[in-house]
Amino acid sequence: MCGACGSNQLGWYDRKTRRVRDLSCGDTRVWLDLEVRRVDCRRCGKVKTERLDFLADNPFYTKRFAWHIGRRCRQATISDVAKEFKLDWQTVKALDKQYMAEQVRRAGLPGPKVIGIDEISIRKGHTYRIVVSDLIRKRPIWFGGADRSEASMGQFYTALGTRKSAGIRLAVMDMWRPFRTATQAHAPKAAILFDKFHVMRHLGEALDAVRKSEYARLAGRDRAYIKGQKYTLLSSRENLSLDGRAALKRLLTANKRLNTAYLLKERFGQLWDYRSEAWARKYFDQWRASLRWQRLPSFEKFAAMIERHWDGIAAYCRPENKVSLGFVEGLNNKIRVIQRRAYGLRDEEYLRLKILTCMLPEL
Repeated sequence: MCGACGSNQLGWYDRKTRRVRDLSCGDTRVWLDLEVRRVDCRRCGKVKTERLDFLADNPFYTKRFAWHIGRRCRQATISDVAKEFKLDWQTVKALDKQYMAEQVRRAGLPGPKVIGIDEISIRKGHTYRIVVSDLIRKRPIWFGGADRSEASMGQFYTALGTRKSAGIRLAVMDMWRPFRTATQAHAPKAAILFDKFHVMRHLGEALDAVRKSEYARLAGRDRAYIKGQKYTLLSSRENLSLDGRAALKRLLTANKRLNTAYLLKERFGQLWDYRSEAWARKYFDQWRASLRWQRLPSFEKFAAMIERHWDGIAAYCRPENKVSLGFVEGLNNKIRVIQRRAYGLRDEEYLRLKILTCMLPEL
């Protein structure tokens, strides 16, 4: 079939010899010399070279060689692979993109039941893209949008289709309103669950605001207990080293307000252990009541935010919503490693393929 006009009226024209790169054998580079027929189309008059299934998109390399380059690029940078195989940088990138595109094609776009939604920054200046993951299959399934707006989020549901969108039963996200609004519009049967890691991050910011206010209020030697202890306060006691626990004990003994704020932060974490929404609500009301007279405005602001988003937090109490919430955060860390390894990726399509294939098996 003619690639230009789609006609099957092709006539033999001539042959030409092509040298194709294949996998090396030990330290010997392997080339294949083969004859490729050229045909002419009787409809459009153009001369075309026959297409061979075992050749890559770049016809000077076999698919087997392209897949090998793609597997190497999963562990190394393009520059390192280009140096190893004595290839041009652009050639390695093109072969890697073909390898990843084939991975995505074989994996397809499944109909997810539980999705995780988050945004990533692709460059400075608040430039964001949205990443959607299948939390049951544990892999990213969509990357795109122009920003983190409701319209960009709607592009995912459009790509997924009405039938597959209706099959989503749970959507895990942060408390960004456009994500919630788009999900409620396109997947009305999906329950909204706010990621507890994002909730606890807001609580950590409230605790850090108390630390900063105390540091500004004190002077001289009284500041010595607070200086440099940000991450000691934000970490759980069981995750600290012996020196960290000793520093935390000295800090909480020396400063009453920080001691109160730290205990409130630790107590709030028990909210995720409840299996009954009614008991979880009762516990939160008691926790919020304990803020009275404590003069902790950042904690009061945090409590008001939880009140506004209570439905998405209480959803965690239901047994059917017990999913692995750490996958979305782990995927974010993996994406940051991909970006750092390449010192930033300016080719957005290449970044999209890297993200979509980072959890897929090798070909």
